[in-house]
Amino acid sequence: MIYTTCKYAPVELFEGFGEKVTRLDPNPVSFSCADGCGHPNLCGFAKAVIEEVKEKGIRSLVFTDCCDAMRRTFDVLRREEMDFLYILPLPHRTGEREIRMFAQCLRALAEVYETRTGKCLDEGMAIRSALERRRKSAPEEYDSAQNHLSFRGAHGGAALLSRVQKTFPGMKIVDETCSGPRTFVRLQEMKPDEDFFLWYAGLLLTGQTSCMRMAETDDRDDLTAPRAKGIIYHTIKFCDYYSFEYAELKEKSRLPVLKIETDTTPQSSGQLSTRLEAFAETLGVQRPEPEGEKMNKGEDSRECRYAAGVDSGSTSTDVVIMDRNRNILGQVILPTGMSAAESANKALEEALAQAGLSREELDVIVATGYGRESTGMGGSSVTEITCHARGANYLFPQARTIIDIGGQDSKVIRVDDSGNVENFIMNDKCAAGTGRFLEMQAKALSLSMEQMSSLGLSWKKEIHISNMCTVFAESEVVSLVAKNEAVADIIHGLNESVAAKTVSLVSRGKGRPGYCMTGGVSRNTGVVQCLEQKLKEKVLVSDRSQLCGAIGAALIGLEKRIQDSQQV
Repeated sequence: MIYTTCKYAPVELFEGFGEKVTRLDPNPVSFSCADGCGHPNLCGFAKAVIEEVKEKGIRSLVFTDCCDAMRRTFDVLRREEMDFLYILPLPHRTGEREIRMFAQCLRALAEVYETRTGKCLDEGMAIRSALERRRKSAPEEYDSAQNHLSFRGAHGGAALLSRVQKTFPGMKIVDETCSGPRTFVRLQEMKPDEDFFLWYAGLLLTGQTSCMRMAETDDRDDLTAPRAKGIIYHTIKFCDYYSFEYAELKEKSRLPVLKIETDTTPQSSGQLSTRLEAFAETLGVQRPEPEGEKMNKGEDSRECRYAAGVDSGSTSTDVVIMDRNRNILGQVILPTGMSAAESANKALEEALAQAGLSREELDVIVATGYGRESTGMGGSSVTEITCHARGANYLFPQARTIIDIGGQDSKVIRVDDSGNVENFIMNDKCAAGTGRFLEMQAKALSLSMEQMSSLGLSWKKEIHISNMCTVFAESEVVSLVAKNEAVADIIHGLNESVAAKTVSLVSRGKGRPGYCMTGGVSRNTGVVQCLEQKLKEKVLVSDRSQLCGAIGAALIGLEKRIQDSQQV
């Protein structure tokens, strides 16, 4: 078995030698091995290839020198004992001279393989393999009802594609990533007197939709995206090639576009789920309803009286009890602690006690937040993106841009006048600029979060915190304390850094005036004031801003149950 990593790898050539060829689809749990034998700044895909080769004991592998990361990966692996390891020079242009050069490189590879194995190339078999990969369905054949999504960008792999498909049941996901199905879009059959290597080099370079590493990429506009319902665009951390295309696509496309970024491992699955599910909610994709909800639709569903919204976050668990007239009867904020389920149940019981209700009187429970699938409530779940949008519209009908700084991440959500999500953007998996960032700095200063919020308002001297990394910023804070800088000035510097990070997110999300703030950091007056200064706009905050997710969840539950009861 010969493994490859690139769409330009000569798969058909090796099939002409009678070999089985497959493309690597790495999805490692971690980079424990790759970090030990490669450079730490290698892209996630390069590290994943090293992990896959080591874990599976792969003995034959063919690279192309499409980028520096693959060259470095080749350098790492050639120190290993392998049966066949080769790196094929790949032109980045597709002109006549480049095709001739590539043909010579392919011929050299064939000669090396013949010498190494003693096998002979059957050109006819290689040609037949290529012809079998002619694309059978042209882009225009995708249904005009736009019931498909275009999955584009860098290598996604089977695991990520499966996750996308589960999030969008009933929709066709067209894999147009660089490692998608190997097909030749433009294929001219070889002429009787034509040199095989020259024909095959032209086919590899011009017969496929261009990779973003190529100098000319105009043919990428021929992908099926214009006829899709939306685009999910995948990039790999520390790889810039596809980030360039995403930026242009986001600017020009009339379709909804979601960017997701991974390092090929399952890390940050919570953020990935939130992004995908929120995009599905934005597109109106209906997910299967939990069995518990289906069973409850009987005579009791003809009248919806009370709903509970449970926001299970990384730092706090927030619960709101609401009646059918959208009045809040009970509200509770508790630390999440070690168990999302225990915290959710405890907060719900306290909120019910405030409302003077029993759990049996609840008609619907909707969970949101990162722990929404772990609350064990038996109801439905909705992403915090959608819930914060609805909750913010309840508190601030005039709001058009929601800034949600929570314990684990930051989000900017743009909404219409009904509280429906128009666009959203989230920070990366780093804790920079989040509530966790401020919490760690408060610990370094031996302060509570309440003290952080009040002390920072009495600052007198501008101090700039240069590091947004939580660990490095903590070291910087300790150094400032050692220099006898005033605590109020240090806190103001931290607030400024959080505000600067957030305003950058607002800009990327194309936020517009009508700002409001939700999440736990909305209680930090210093951060709010710094945001207002940088945005040059008023930022609306309520004493219920931290409850926005739970409020939105309760509202969504009420509306859905009332709608369902009207259909009975």
